[in-house]
Amino acid sequence: MDQPAFDESMPTGGNPLEVDVNAQYSGFEYHYIYLVFCSFIVWLIIPGLGFLYGGLSRRKSALAMLFQSLLVAAVVTFQWMFWGYSLAYSRTAGPFIGNLAHFGMIKVGFAPSIGSPYIPDLVFCLYQLFFCACTVMIVVGGSFERGRIIPSLVFGFSWATIVYCPIACWTWNPNGWLYNLPSLDFAGGGPVHISSGWSALAYAFVLGKRKHQGEKSYNKPHNVSLVFLGTMFIWFGWFGFNGGSALNGTLRSMLAVFNTNTAASCGVLGWVLVDYIKHQRRFSIVGACEGAIAGLVGITPAAGYVSVWFAALIGFLTAVVCALLQDINKWIRIDEGLDVFKLHGIGGMMGSFLTGIFATSSISSLDGATLASGGIDGNGIQVVKQLAEITAISAYSFVVSCALLYLLGYIPGLHLRVSNEVESMGMDLDQFFDEQIGN
Repeated sequence: MDQPAFDESMPTGGNPLEVDVNAQYSGFEYHYIYLVFCSFIVWLIIPGLGFLYGGLSRRKSALAMLFQSLLVAAVVTFQWMFWGYSLAYSRTAGPFIGNLAHFGMIKVGFAPSIGSPYIPDLVFCLYQLFFCACTVMIVVGGSFERGRIIPSLVFGFSWATIVYCPIACWTWNPNGWLYNLPSLDFAGGGPVHISSGWSALAYAFVLGKRKHQGEKSYNKPHNVSLVFLGTMFIWFGWFGFNGGSALNGTLRSMLAVFNTNTAASCGVLGWVLVDYIKHQRRFSIVGACEGAIAGLVGITPAAGYVSVWFAALIGFLTAVVCALLQDINKWIRIDEGLDVFKLHGIGGMMGSFLTGIFATSSISSLDGATLASGGIDGNGIQVVKQLAEITAISAYSFVVSCALLYLLGYIPGLHLRVSNEVESMGMDLDQFFDEQIGN
């Protein structure tokens, strides 16, 4: 069977009243059905982050994080349909950002997508929408316990437009400069994790430190059960996040799923080991959850490039490094209380760097088409290319996010931070008219 091919004369795949738009995918349906399923479970990461952040917050500000997970999903859906998808994935994009060829979902239909000929545009658009929404929700963690909700959502829309979409274009659009370098990023080490980690750090930096006034609850999770539940949602959603990033239902995708679970599990072991040694043979559920997330972050860029034992090593090393940086907020004097920078920024950089070392063409070729090798295959220059990706995305994300936040702060009605009085009594009593988090 011939694979589907994009026809410029029918950019939407054809008029369904005149042609059978399904016919071109005959025999290949399992690819897009699999990706639709992956899209569904990736969506679970969004409420998972809401549960995680809500549980890590103090009780008086937990509802704000849950609420924002729902609102972020809604705002980013509009942004992606409005112009986000076009800025990231237009076929006529430049090396740094796309154009408005698909503004308002123009010509986004049932033709083979830019990502894979087996995946219709509409399915690819949906899948990538949830990637963007997850990333924005990670960034919003930088507003932890002191950022106003409306400015946070305006920032999320703007950040998706001028930070996420360009970086996604660099990395995954066939016209992007990192794509053609090439840097190796299977599922979002750069666009999702490095960018969100540095941007959350910028958010916390611009907002300034919390006014905790010596409260005993400062930096203490109010509900460890919510932290655990949110982590499990995220872990489950990550199977779609990494597994679907092959953009097909081949054995490469199946290996990426196995690597995802392996790295998360070894991340738990790595973080728990550090806690066990540091805290005199005692454990932490929150630490174990952070280890799982560190492992998931570390394997994200590598999942479709490395063997299972190297996936285990990547998850373990990423978690150990992140756990040993427990006091990084004190060292850099920025109050980033949800550890977004530590887990996603540093974890993402670790994962991208280790991908350059352990990527092997014997794994990437499992999809029958991709040949990507790293240092272990004798391609040492790939490590340098990974460092170029890390440096470019880190610098762009932090600088542009700071500039955007300072700019928003000068717009009437969009001051970023709540008053000291509101911070003291809690975000929830100020921002919601009749609701509080449950006992």
